[in-house]
Amino acid sequence: MNALIISAIWGILMMLGGVFFRKRTAFYLAVAGMLLIVVSSFLELQSGNVFFVFDTKDLLRTDNLSLTFITVIAIATLFYFLLSGREMEKVGPHVSEYFALIFFSFCGVVLCCIFNNLLMLFLGIEIMSIPLYVLTGSDKKNLKSNEAALKYFLMGAFSTGIMLMGMAFIYGANPHASFFINDIHISQATLPVLMAAGLVFLLAAMSFKVSAAPFHFWTPDVYDGSPTVFTSYMSTIVKAAGFFAFIRVFESMFGLFHQQWQTLIICITLTTLFIGNITAVFQQSVKRMLAYSSIAQAGFMMLALFALNDRSREGIVLYAAAYSFATIGLFAILMKMDDYTIDGFNGLSKREPVLAFSGLIFLLSLTGVPLTAGFQSKFWMLTAAVENGHNFWIVPLAIIFAAIGAYYYFRVIQAMYFKPADEKADPLMDVTSGFRILLLVAVAIILLLGVYPEIILGWIYH
Repeated sequence: MNALIISAIWGILMMLGGVFFRKRTAFYLAVAGMLLIVVSSFLELQSGNVFFVFDTKDLLRTDNLSLTFITVIAIATLFYFLLSGREMEKVGPHVSEYFALIFFSFCGVVLCCIFNNLLMLFLGIEIMSIPLYVLTGSDKKNLKSNEAALKYFLMGAFSTGIMLMGMAFIYGANPHASFFINDIHISQATLPVLMAAGLVFLLAAMSFKVSAAPFHFWTPDVYDGSPTVFTSYMSTIVKAAGFFAFIRVFESMFGLFHQQWQTLIICITLTTLFIGNITAVFQQSVKRMLAYSSIAQAGFMMLALFALNDRSREGIVLYAAAYSFATIGLFAILMKMDDYTIDGFNGLSKREPVLAFSGLIFLLSLTGVPLTAGFQSKFWMLTAAVENGHNFWIVPLAIIFAAIGAYYYFRVIQAMYFKPADEKADPLMDVTSGFRILLLVAVAIILLLGVYPEIILGWIYH
């Protein structure tokens, strides 16, 4: 609850202070606000120290799992601010307003983690998404940014309509006539028709929000067209929160009928893994490759919804940390370069060895190489799928797709370490010693979680 209130208050402060704050002041204030959210979330998790106590009428509910997830993504967002916050100055003059929109979006992220009512889920999704429509089109002089914002808004509005239709069906089929998740109980052996229709609509809408195939078609254009600094946030924090909400609502309402809709999840998972990995192989732009990579990673995160057990709940927290730190780090490196193609990374190890080494670890983690957090998170997901006890054949297929993913990640590694740099290449921009240190800290976190993931997972059961 601390994170929800502080992020809302800080967003208002950043919005109203835009008239008075300079760009650098806005950056420091935003970092201070996110640091406060991290500390308050951790205190609430460890000791139950809630600064803002109010009666939510059971519309919101926290537990160790949700508080752990909020703390993890708050830490990832803090690193995002530190690594990429200064890049917002290149988008436009309204830096304070950009930070305000991110704080408002983070408020929606928190709502998606603690909702106990379908209406709160709807509000969380919309509060999280609407600021992103604005941020996507914030580079007003760039036609690609304008096009991406329009596509994102139209597709987002369409998926929201589908979500509301699904909620209406669920409400109509619910004998308690309630939107509260705990009140939606079905005593029949099979799902009623209205409830099944609501499940399908809700599944399609939530799949759109997390860019799972075949509802992924907006992702490459939106990620590629929006300013890179905001793509980094959309593809990590927002995606992870969407998956947490996805798992929470389906486990709570439809967990008893898991085997009846598990086949749908298998189809979406395999389609997402196939499209994401195969299409990423043919990309020449690293930014667009990372967009398809995010689709492929969504396929692995879908295994948590396929399994729906304790292992999968632990895995989604670990996956959120591993994926967010690695992807935020890669986008931070990408923002320092003029050329976003794979050839633009040629000889990076000679020009900037720290950035090349950091990029190497981030890419290895996304690939799932042992001793990285990415390996542990993928291992947790695959183990959860095995422990589910049904459809074991999905596990070797997921491993095969992960091996395909290694190909396009290693193309970037090959360019950095085994190809000569272009003598006419422009030097990297604004690479400070502080930026290098922050990258190494992110690398250390990924390696530490790769060796000892219980650092985070222990918070769930403390």
